[in-house]
Amino acid sequence: MTNMNLSRRSLLQLTAAGFAAAGATRLATPAIAQNAKVSWRMQSLWDGGTTPQKYEELFVQKVAEKTGGEFELKLFSAGQIVPPAQSFDAVRGGAFQLMKTFDGYTAGKIAAHAFTSTIPFGYKKSEDYGAWFYELGGLDMARESYAPAGLHYIAPTIYDQEPIHSTVEIRTIADLSGKKGRFTGLGSTVMGAFGVAVTPLPTAEVYSALDRGLIDIADRGDLQANLDAGLAEVAKFIILPGVHQPTTATSYVANTAAFDGLPDDFKAALADAAKEISDEYQANKTKTDASALVAFKESGVTVIELDEADVTASRSKAVEAWRTAAKSDPLANKILDSQIAQMKELGLLT
Repeated sequence: MTNMNLSRRSLLQLTAAGFAAAGATRLATPAIAQNAKVSWRMQSLWDGGTTPQKYEELFVQKVAEKTGGEFELKLFSAGQIVPPAQSFDAVRGGAFQLMKTFDGYTAGKIAAHAFTSTIPFGYKKSEDYGAWFYELGGLDMARESYAPAGLHYIAPTIYDQEPIHSTVEIRTIADLSGKKGRFTGLGSTVMGAFGVAVTPLPTAEVYSALDRGLIDIADRGDLQANLDAGLAEVAKFIILPGVHQPTTATSYVANTAAFDGLPDDFKAALADAAKEISDEYQANKTKTDASALVAFKESGVTVIELDEADVTASRSKAVEAWRTAAKSDPLANKILDSQIAQMKELGLLT
């Protein structure tokens, strides 16, 4: 998963006085009249030309179609409006109205976000993580986590595992101990608990870090994205399942005042389009994962499948790391309690 260096300032502060002024203007804007044309700016999490960015383009199209062309989203790729690390504050301040983000990047400031992004050793299926959001109150809790910052969580895009790329053989969970690795969010905490010396690196530096031996193992993205990035050249092992990130939720998050000013049908269009994109993205990922894995093998990469019993036996240790990440935060622990209860029903935990 792409890495972002967070601002040192509190997430409840704006990065610049201009954002504050923009936010004040936005808050003073009256509710939009029904059927009035609306134009928003949206900055994505992804670089231009990538597969995930193409799905954000499709999201924009869907919103326009569902509103008869009356709701226009002007899409920008990562960093086109502000550096990715500043998106949270920029949307909060009204510099643009909507972002696609990964909650794990703000988990250091908002503990709940560790669990609305990915749970290492947790949900194995995207539909199970989706059920937590849509059937077990996860959406409401995610919205509660953003509300104090003046942001509204719309919906997630949920997909299944990302692999671990390695320069050395990893046959068991115990083999992780002593390795140097690149991971983000809750993955950093959990992999650290298994003895990995975690190094935070931007996505763009993963290839060179593996090539130069600065790290032994790395999370980066999905199989197709990593194939396109040339990781077959520098990491001759792929470790599956991706226990560090077995399922992932990226998220559509809007400025609350701007969102509240929308007509109800525009709000519904955002939520409905987001749900459709989530389902379509996962369906496409299933296909590209299969073809990419074949291509990796043809390039001489060895795919190692961890023993399911080993993964299961290690899950209780991961749970301890989850609880550490929740700290004493009431909402984070409420979220974690609900997820653990679901995982027990799924048979992932006893």
